[in-house]
Amino acid sequence: MSTVIGRRLVALVAVLLGLSVIVFALQALIPSDPARAIVGASASPAVVAAKSHELGYDKPLPTQFAKFLGRMVHGNLQDSLRTRNPVADDLRTFAPATLELALVSAMLAAALGVGLGLLLTSGWRAARAARLILIGGASVPSFLVALLAILLFYSALHLLPASGRVDDKFIITDGPTRLLLVDSLLHGQPNVFFDALKHLVMPAFTLALVPALAIARTLDASLTQVMREDYVRTARSKGLKERTVVLKHALRNAAGPTFTMGGLQFGLMLGGVVVVEQIFAWPGLGLYLDQSIGYSDFPAITGTTILLGTAYVVVNFAVDLAQAWADPRIREV
Repeated sequence: MSTVIGRRLVALVAVLLGLSVIVFALQALIPSDPARAIVGASASPAVVAAKSHELGYDKPLPTQFAKFLGRMVHGNLQDSLRTRNPVADDLRTFAPATLELALVSAMLAAALGVGLGLLLTSGWRAARAARLILIGGASVPSFLVALLAILLFYSALHLLPASGRVDDKFIITDGPTRLLLVDSLLHGQPNVFFDALKHLVMPAFTLALVPALAIARTLDASLTQVMREDYVRTARSKGLKERTVVLKHALRNAAGPTFTMGGLQFGLMLGGVVVVEQIFAWPGLGLYLDQSIGYSDFPAITGTTILLGTAYVVVNFAVDLAQAWADPRIREV
């Protein structure tokens, strides 16, 4: 297992380095002068040149990249051109909302995906119709799901709020985690907890729907193949119940492809955060990134991209370890 962890760590560092190269190259290739953007359009050429020299933009690209990596390692992401705050401070402000949304969405996607996958494998009478629904549902874009949810649960039924993270009437106490669901419980504020949960339902379901359907289809296909193996027939011949055969003998061996799909879908979920947070006015990294793009705020765009990319790589690292745990054959590769 230690060999697997070592190889995955090397791959993780390599991927993060590649991501840094791509982000730096895109920033260098974009026909815009960051020094001009910082000092303003009315600044004189001498002021622009001085700022460019201060930031090292007049140095050769390899030197700029080395300085860029050094800043990344030390957490110095420069100042946002839009908010005039350090990008690292802005990320600490907006990241908890996205983290909370992503965690709830991931748990919801995992629960729905595994539940639907097991339901399809159980021989349910309507399994064929359910598979068609899964295929159709996977093709529905997230923005359409969000709009339909708002029309139904907010406009028509008046059950759920359509925007924001919590109602303005509540006084939010800064907690140790900055996750509203956790901190409201730690501070004994059940009213804040339930209001934050109501605000989470629609954006979390919107983000979780497509990943859940993909996980369900992958688990169903994997379980269908595993259930034909000899050891499953042996377990059945011993008189074990079908539920016991599936949960205790087949599920772990079918988990590998499901873990892989879950990791890929988490990446797609991070990409969908930008759209979903815009629609629901969710005060997270997606909304921050969208506003930064409108201002050509390259430090903010770079910092947000690096942070989301790092989260994706770390999650897939955890998925690789989970696969190695579920399938001992991977440890021997």
